[in-house]
Formats: sequence, structure tokens, C-alpha cells
Amino acid sequence: MSVPNSTQQSDPSRIMQIGMGFWASKLLLVAIKFELFTLLASQKSGAGAIKEKLGLRTTDQHVFDFLDGLVSLGFLEREGILEKAIYSNSPDSNIFLDKKKPSYSGGILEMANNRLYEFWGHLEQGLLTGEAQNETKGAGNMNFFEDLYKSPEKLREFMNAMSAIQAGNFISLVRQFPFSNYSSLVDVGGADASFSIQVAAKHPRMHCISFDLPAVEPLAKAKIRQAGLEDRISFSGGDFFKDPIPRGEVISMGNILHGCNEEIKLQLIQRVFEALPGNGVFIAIENIIDDERRKNTFGMLMSLNMLIENGDGFDYTFRQFESWVKKAGFKKAEIIPLTGPTSAAIAYK
Repeated sequence: MSVPNSTQQSDPSRIMQIGMGFWASKLLLVAIKFELFTLLASQKSGAGAIKEKLGLRTTDQHVFDFLDGLVSLGFLEREGILEKAIYSNSPDSNIFLDKKKPSYSGGILEMANNRLYEFWGHLEQGLLTGEAQNETKGAGNMNFFEDLYKSPEKLREFMNAMSAIQAGNFISLVRQFPFSNYSSLVDVGGADASFSIQVAAKHPRMHCISFDLPAVEPLAKAKIRQAGLEDRISFSGGDFFKDPIPRGEVISMGNILHGCNEEIKLQLIQRVFEALPGNGVFIAIENIIDDERRKNTFGMLMSLNMLIENGDGFDYTFRQFESWVKKAGFKKAEIIPLTGPTSAAIAYK
């Protein structure tokens, strides 16, 4: 049987790269877990010294494979080869993967290694059942966030993850949106107050409230104090699903709506509308999927991550957002691209 010429000219390498992509993912996640990039930020090192400092008991050959794999992926740089090799961080790794730097962005990747990597192995079950595949799986009415907030260690990891994944987006939004036209911000689900800190630091007229569950208060207040902004940022404890949303001219939500089904999305948007004054603005910072659903791969994968985490939560397009906010009573909506796959969907009352 002959094979069509078009097939003979095709290349399966991309299929293999994506299909086996978990190999490269786990390689990076393990390096972060070992704090390899933090180690190499202080000085270059040979494979033997790295093996000793990380407590690796595998063969020298597999240590070379581990390190050289990271070289081939662009996370490490190398001078020499094998026993004579000296390893160092790539520029990006040195900036974003050294835990001792304020620019560290590995929090979300730590959580990916400690939690999500295992749960994504059950994606097929999530699609077949429509049920969450995280810690709540098989635990009856257990609520993931209630369990998370009971553990200071898990809570800190989750807060660091959320701050890391949004840091660049917060900076970009603060530069692009005219917060100077307003005097108050309420960040709903404000976690450790990272967004409020960015806004208040850039716009001296703004007074901010970071609104989240009471268990987050010590983490948020510590960050606010560290930023020296206690006079313009306060923490308000409450459950935004149940308690009144504090009033402010701007109300923001970072990666909140995507965790909800459509009914709850609509309920939250309506409650935001009612908490805003006549000139109020609602900002949703999310991985907004392009309306044609062809380009924002990360947004669609994040939506599947909401299946893994929540069962019925999902990410959405700007067209969907616009229809929801207009149903709630907002007059107009716009979108501001931020970094990578993330945008700010904005609704004006």
C-alpha cells in the first residue's frame, strides 16, 4: 500500500514533542523543587559539586542528563562537557527562578509540582465525569479552599503561586489603566494584597482594600507592611460568595471568575455591579480566550485546569464576558492585553 506524498513530507516531531511534553515539564519542576537555580545564582558549579549539594544518589551519567537536559531547554548554560562542564543559570532563570530574588516567579511552578502534576494525570476522568480531580476527589462534600486555608503551609504556597503567576500582569495593568482617575480600589479575592500594593505604589491618590478570607490576613498585612503602605491599603476579611463586597470606585478580581460555573459568575458580576458607584469600573484579570478560540492555548488549558480543580469552573472569551456584564447592567466593556495569555476584561457602569 502506497503512502500519499503529503504524508511522506510531513513531520511527526511536533506530535511527539507535545505528546511527551510532560518529560520536559517535570525536568524543570524538579530543578525548581531542588532549588538548583537558587544554588547556581550564587556561583557556577560542576556536576559533581551539584550532585553533592543536592544530595543526588543516582549515577553521574544521569546527573549529566539532568543538567544537560536543562541546558538544551535553555534554562542552564554550560562551559565544557561532562566531567569538565561548569554550569550556570541562563539570564531568565537567574532572574525568575532564584528564590532569593524579589523577581522569583517559581511559586506557581512549585504548586504545579506539588499538586497539579499528579492531578492532571486524571484529566480523562475529569472529562468523563465532570468532577474535580484534586484533593476533593472522593472526599464527599470537602471544599478545596476550606481545606487549603486550614494549612498555613499550603496557604502560603498557594498565595505565592497566585502572586507569581499574576505579578507581570499586575504591573502591566497598573501602567495601562488610568487608576489616577479614581480614588478607591477593592480587590476581591485579593490574596496577599499584591495587586493593591502595585496600584497604591504607582497612584498616590488611591486607597485600596484587599478583600479575602480571614485566614489570609496575616500574609496580606505582612506584605502591606513590608511595602510601607499601611496608610493606604487595608485588609477586609470575608467570603465574597456570601458576604457583602466592600464599596469602591474600582472593583477587581484576579483569576476569580474562571473558578466558577456560569450561574455563579453571573451572581458575582451582579453583586459587583451593586457595590459600585455610578462611575464605577469592574476589572477581571484572567486568561481571556480569543473569541475564535484558536490562539490562546494557555487560556484553554487553564480552563481545563478549572475542571481539575473545581469541576464546573471554566475560562471564557471576551464575548462571553461582555454578554455577562451587560446582562448585569454595565454600559460597555473593553479588553486590555497584559502579559502572555492574560488580559484585563473591563466593564464600565
